[in-house]
Amino acid sequence: MTNFVLSFRRFIPICACLVALFGCSSVARAQGIGFQGGATIDPNQVFIGTHFETGELMPNFRFRPGIDGGFGGNYSLASVNLEFLYAIPLKSGWALYQGGGPAIVLERTTAGNLHTTSTHAGTFLTFGFAHENGFFTEFKLGGGHSPNLKFGAGYTIRKKKP
Repeated sequence: MTNFVLSFRRFIPICACLVALFGCSSVARAQGIGFQGGATIDPNQVFIGTHFETGELMPNFRFRPGIDGGFGGNYSLASVNLEFLYAIPLKSGWALYQGGGPAIVLERTTAGNLHTTSTHAGTFLTFGFAHENGFFTEFKLGGGHSPNLKFGAGYTIRKKKP
């Protein structure tokens, strides 16, 4: 595992495989895929990522696994997030949502020509606002080796309800 290099050559195919895997395994009830980006604090980085969102498992309750890559400073992070979200509908098509879950965090540190890679567990709590058209913005509070605070915005492309 010490020779693992997180790069776009590996990041994009991994994302595509995860989206295909989760996309084929769920019933089509307004499920979708999405993309997000933003910034983190402690560590100070920018991140980009993708996710799959299931249809409602119960009223207003969804499963949203995803993968993010953070870049900046002398290291990079890749995190696989297994997120459960509960939405509270508001007026005008908006919803407040909250949730969280576990994360698997891959950390690659660079010091000169020396690269070290390690795998850690993390957790996070998510708070955000989403519009029915797919736009969302959120805060994530992390624990373990996850970033302490993430702010992101993104868009989820959903299948139309039958």
